[in-house]
Amino acid sequence: MTVSPEEHDRHSAGILSPMVERIRLGDSQPLLISEAQVAELLTMNRALEAVESAFRDWAFGRATNQPRQRIHTPQGTLHLMGACWHVKGYIGYKAYFSFPAGTRFHVVLASAQSGEVLALIEADLLGRIRTGAASGVATKHMARPDAQTVAIIGTGDQARTQLEAVCAVRPIQQVRAYSRTPERLAQFALQMEAQLGIPVLPAESVEQAGTDADIVITITTAREPFLTGALLKPGTHLNAGGANSLARRELDTYAVARCDRIAVDDPQQARLESAELVLPIEQRRLGWERVIPLAQIVAGQMPGRLAPEEITLFKSLGIALEDVAVASVVYEALAP
Repeated sequence: MTVSPEEHDRHSAGILSPMVERIRLGDSQPLLISEAQVAELLTMNRALEAVESAFRDWAFGRATNQPRQRIHTPQGTLHLMGACWHVKGYIGYKAYFSFPAGTRFHVVLASAQSGEVLALIEADLLGRIRTGAASGVATKHMARPDAQTVAIIGTGDQARTQLEAVCAVRPIQQVRAYSRTPERLAQFALQMEAQLGIPVLPAESVEQAGTDADIVITITTAREPFLTGALLKPGTHLNAGGANSLARRELDTYAVARCDRIAVDDPQQARLESAELVLPIEQRRLGWERVIPLAQIVAGQMPGRLAPEEITLFKSLGIALEDVAVASVVYEALAP
């Protein structure tokens, strides 16, 4: 992502967040922010606004993202990822530990001017909201404006924020959901229908959920692809958010090859983590030059859609800049 020297000078000369001056002063104790406080303060609309703004700034050189790194042990894994939102004055990282007993998430937010730690945030819910918000931002810029039906494959904790975000940016009239676990599917449908005020219908298969859907969301832990290219109709927008490892895929090669426009949250991270893109590229069904940073679409540097019949894909991996963006929302709501 490049920016002209004139553009860089214009934005770095003085367009800084009012919070920057406050957090330069420093020397206070960091805030310890709990899951309950995140739940109270971080609404989806606030998350959408922050993530969209951070992506736009990244396109103009006003933010930086470092892809995830993993440290494996025989017992579990440490995941580390960092980012800086320069124009807002924040730098931070997310660390989480995946072990048999569960996964524990934390975000550390600091001043980009002084390095002072501003907040330590419990980040399970924060991560789910920011992942949903990224899909919402992609949907806003890539899906057809008249999209009204959604298929969601997967009904775990991540699915709720995915659906909430998409419904916040498009006039969705009906949702069809599928899960391999009937009890979880039924509970998800009831809860989301009550929350969103639109029909959320349980489906008996991926095909039944996805046929003729305007927007398709995949948010599962699947290792083998289950969504085939034959299921995608012209005009579909697809948010694929479940797989962030070279050992996992939700989409088959034909599904990816059918997409006219493909965006990712971070192309560098996609090369390390996205089997759904790496395998088609190795098979010469796709080239990296066709994989567009979502930031460039948000900033208007690249189109998200050129025609109603295009099939568009946002391959979501989950990046640290999204964490820093939503962490800043929570911090600013509590900062003295």
